[in-house]
Amino acid sequence: MSLDALPSIWLLLIAFPAVTLAYAIFAMAGFGAVFITAPALAQVMPVATVVPVLALVDCVAATFNGLKLGSKIAFDELKWLVPLIIAGSYIGANALLVTPARPMMVGLGLFVIGYAVFSLLAAPLPNTIGRRWIAPFGLIGGIFSGMFGSGGFIYAMYLTRRLADRDAIRATQSALIILSTLTRATIFVFAGVYSDGRILILALACVPAMALGTWLGHRVTLAMSREQFLRAIHCLLLVSGGALLLRAWTL
Repeated sequence: MSLDALPSIWLLLIAFPAVTLAYAIFAMAGFGAVFITAPALAQVMPVATVVPVLALVDCVAATFNGLKLGSKIAFDELKWLVPLIIAGSYIGANALLVTPARPMMVGLGLFVIGYAVFSLLAAPLPNTIGRRWIAPFGLIGGIFSGMFGSGGFIYAMYLTRRLADRDAIRATQSALIILSTLTRATIFVFAGVYSDGRILILALACVPAMALGTWLGHRVTLAMSREQFLRAIHCLLLVSGGALLLRAWTL
């Protein structure tokens, strides 16, 4: 492979701290990595390239985080969610491959801002919800996963209202992230996306930052509450989403 296939030094400088921070969040909450990594990477590369890269890195991170909690997975929820996630991911991934760059950037920016505002301002949801809610949560989560690289927060919204055991929520969440990222990666393989060697190189370059972020996330959890940490991150997300909208406007 030629040197032209390698990511630029500027891309790597932006990627490493962003990925480290993103997977520190992921280690604490079980989702949310893409909301930090994607806006940063989208400043220097197309969103259609960012999502396939993060599909590979997310799969490794979710596997690492879920290994110790495998016995806690709620398979009764998983068997219903998986077909919905696969169908949604197919829809989202195909939309990703045919949508022009500017609408993609605007969509991702609005998505990030909307999630941050919702997390900061929304009233608490009821403690439990019925099984009938699995269809919209599973399908919409899959679509967001295929298009933007993460439906994790949607799965988390569902699981936290269905499962009482915190370890069961984390374990099932990790299993869903593994399955959804494998689905996205498989779709991208058949679409020929990974024939571009630069995508694989960038994914490998992100792995050390992912590992460092995971370690830091576990350490930070001991020093502050998850709620305090996520509130600060949600404020940062507002800035990141705004910067992405600004860049789309100036294209």
